[in-house]
Amino acid sequence: MIIGILSDSHDNLPKLAKAIELFNKKKTTLVLHAGDYIAPFALGMIEKHLQCGYRGVYGNNDGERQGITAVSKGKVSSETLTLEHGGKKIFLIHDLSKAGADVSGYDIVISGHSHELSLTKQNRTHFINPGECGGWLCGRSTVVIFDVIADTAKAHRL
Repeated sequence: MIIGILSDSHDNLPKLAKAIELFNKKKTTLVLHAGDYIAPFALGMIEKHLQCGYRGVYGNNDGERQGITAVSKGKVSSETLTLEHGGKKIFLIHDLSKAGADVSGYDIVISGHSHELSLTKQNRTHFINPGECGGWLCGRSTVVIFDVIADTAKAHRL
């Protein structure tokens, strides 16, 4: 089982298309987006071209939240999300500093917001910030592939 992870796509449709292409090539079973899509039309691209399910959360720059929720058919509808996939407990949030709770009970904690790629592990918990998919701020467009069976995360430049 493979999870695709991205954040901060910021309406950069060519980079989002490359991320979707990579996720489809890697045969991801789920894609998680940690927010800052910006406009609802970005979700239309995900809906149309991604070959697996996806879920996401709002970021601090997602002003058109009703439109995002509508276009995503409810797959994006809150600021935090907890779920289980492949036996892994996952917590998803845009800005980890706003979690307001202990997240050490999760296997995978995913956040974005900083636009800085970070892959760390503390005890059994993977902390993953996939960096920015859009590449506007740092000039690097990155996403992460998490292999549930191998329990490993790997960054990919787009």
